[in-house]
Amino acid sequence: MRPSRPIIGLLVFLGASLSGLTQTPTATAAAGAATGASAASVQPLYYPSMGDLMTMLVQPRHIKLGLAGKAQNWVYASYELTELRNTFGRIAHTIPVYRTMDTSQMLMAIMERPLDALDHAIIAADPARFATAYAALTAACNACHAAEQHPMIVIKVPDRALFPDQDLRAKP
Repeated sequence: MRPSRPIIGLLVFLGASLSGLTQTPTATAAAGAATGASAASVQPLYYPSMGDLMTMLVQPRHIKLGLAGKAQNWVYASYELTELRNTFGRIAHTIPVYRTMDTSQMLMAIMERPLDALDHAIIAADPARFATAYAALTAACNACHAAEQHPMIVIKVPDRALFPDQDLRAKP
């Protein structure tokens, strides 16, 4: 069976889109010029800022981790904790130096202790210990914001679920 034209078009579009993600801006512009596209029609690569990454990646993980712990869904809390750790690693890879600081060292110095404390609370399935560790993580976020001249960004323990399509209370 032959794929339909819309499917072929979608595959060509996806292939072209994905190949553009690995090219440098100069290579993307050169590719556009080689195909006859004007410089104005070549889509520039997107470089997220630290604020973008925090809002897109860290904040949802922080929220879900807090809600899972509050619901005592330890399996899901463990998952979100792992995802949050990995997110910090991806941020450090994406922005190796933030202002003048090594991002990886900065994040480890600020987040390692609270994340480890959360890990121990989750393993122990201890709601009180989790609440204390989560409050420490939240305080570490706010201390980092203040240190980086963003004291107006104040993170708090979530008081309601912002993900209406996900039941964080469900336990496996």
